[in-house]
Amino acid sequence: MLLLILSVVFLLLVGGCVCVYWEARGDAPRWARGVAKATLIGSELARSTRRSSRSRQSNGDD
Repeated sequence: MLLLILSVVFLLLVGGCVCVYWEARGDAPRWARGVAKATLIGSELARSTRRSSRSRQSNGDD
């Protein structure tokens, strides 16, 4: 069951990356542009979450 969930998440990530590439080329349909935008927003949220957790860890080491 865990393998199935991880496989679905992996396929969603790959699909999002394909949509970002497709949208960057400029010939993507509207749905692919929406998926690309959601993928980019998700990556920014993950990046900001990781940064904030790192800053909390470095402040706690003082």
